Amino acid sequence: MKGIILAGGRGTRLYPMTKSVSKQLIPIFDKPLIYYPLSILLLSKIKEILIITTPEDRPAYEKLLGDGKQIGISIEYATQDQPRGLAEAFIIGEKFISDDSVCLILGDNFFYGQDLSSILRKAVSIEKGAVVFGYPVKNPKDFGVVEFDKDFNVISIEEKPTNPKSEYAVPGLYFYDNKVVEIAKNVKPSKRGEIEITSINNVYLENGELYCLPLGRGLAWLDTGTPSSLLQASSFVQTIQSMQGFYVSAIEEIAWRKGFIDDAQLLKLGQSMEQTEYGKYLISLVKNSENK
Repeated sequence: MKGIILAGGRGTRLYPMTKSVSKQLIPIFDKPLIYYPLSILLLSKIKEILIITTPEDRPAYEKLLGDGKQIGISIEYATQDQPRGLAEAFIIGEKFISDDSVCLILGDNFFYGQDLSSILRKAVSIEKGAVVFGYPVKNPKDFGVVEFDKDFNVISIEEKPTNPKSEYAVPGLYFYDNKVVEIAKNVKPSKRGEIEITSINNVYLENGELYCLPLGRGLAWLDTGTPSSLLQASSFVQTIQSMQGFYVSAIEEIAWRKGFIDDAQLLKLGQSMEQTEYGKYLISLVKNSENK
């Protein structure tokens, strides 16, 4: 399975802070926002990743993440000149996806929770069809809403319904089999001229191949599209890290724990940032593992 992070868009809801910098490069406490969706792909053991961004922002992402070899993965880049819908990611990434299945995650989505890895493993294991997630919210009218049965088969999926059929919102994380590329190429653009992700999901729904995995009470999902939500996410990360001592979405640590890199490589990454608490944390992981 391959992974795509959609990090395009203009971030207009965050103006003026995003007038000169991509939204996904803004820090969430001590890391760039893009580290958080990237960590989800790493937790899913996805090692081949495509980052889609704007032409003007691409050099900044390449400077930040390079080709991914430093954390044992492969990162490629593509550009989206104008926002033409989330599902255009599959058309842009057609050659990258090739014959594989694919996970798409939006670059401004934040997930955290103890059971997250097991849920991601379950999503990766579904070889046929598509998987969306359901997150319980108080105000489902403001989101795409998914309704599903006891076997997690999706019954309906609606965008900002007046009368929601469930309390489960659909966050920006999707798993698809290889059929998604041809589906994306054949769906009609919406009235606003975009290839909507909902159109993709509806095709799978009509074929009886759309499944939903609910995210329970112990999991957090935050959409970091407003200044308030950015602050909320930063406070959340700061609280978890200061209370537990473990870092949230440290991509170097995840790569190490998944076996993508060894102790020496993690130590080198930590030493390159040893003047920071983040670098010291990475170094401590190696030293503590050696003492066990």
